Amino acid sequence: MGYQIIQQGVSLSFPEAHPFIDAASNESDAVVLLGSEAGDAWRQDIERAIEKSFIAIELDTECLGVYIGDDEGPANIVGFARFRLGDDAPTNLVELVKKPYTDPAAVQAARVAFEAAGLTVAICNDFPGRILNRLLRPYYNAVLRRLDEGLATASDMDKTLCLGLGYPEGPISLLNRTGLHHHYRVAQSLYEALGQESYAPARRAQVAWARHNQDRS
Repeated sequence: MGYQIIQQGVSLSFPEAHPFIDAASNESDAVVLLGSEAGDAWRQDIERAIEKSFIAIELDTECLGVYIGDDEGPANIVGFARFRLGDDAPTNLVELVKKPYTDPAAVQAARVAFEAAGLTVAICNDFPGRILNRLLRPYYNAVLRRLDEGLATASDMDKTLCLGLGYPEGPISLLNRTGLHHHYRVAQSLYEALGQESYAPARRAQVAWARHNQDRS
């Protein structure tokens, strides 16, 4: 399955060289739109894109429906994002987003294209933050709140979770290493979209975000 890559803005999923990028071709029957302006790039070329076997739009935390509609839209368009935590490199997991009206053939064609480059694909419906962020961000917030409450020191909480659950790295160490301000950005966007208290960024994440913005100014 051939695909063309069009990049508009910085890509969180593919910030560096990758076999998926290398395998792209201008002579193709599919389009992968990368970057922070990927959705806008699709809007600018709707008529030509409709003819493709699939169009994959890179997402951040937003819904695919922002670009193609919730109740009806082009059946050959999917959303995607490689999961990454903050400053860490993206993982090999690609979350592939479909709408109720998405053509299964388009989903399968996109899956094949990503998997051919050595990536692992999980398919999900169109929700803010997709699977991992929806599950992980409340957990990270809970850990940070327990730290604020003085339940234990950061090192003891991390040690307990690593030894008790087999985690390779404790959540507090992980968030500090990858950038706590990144957690704030993602959690805040989910809180605004969903209105659920569990996504409201914990105090330490709020402080990290404020300090990050001060350093940039």
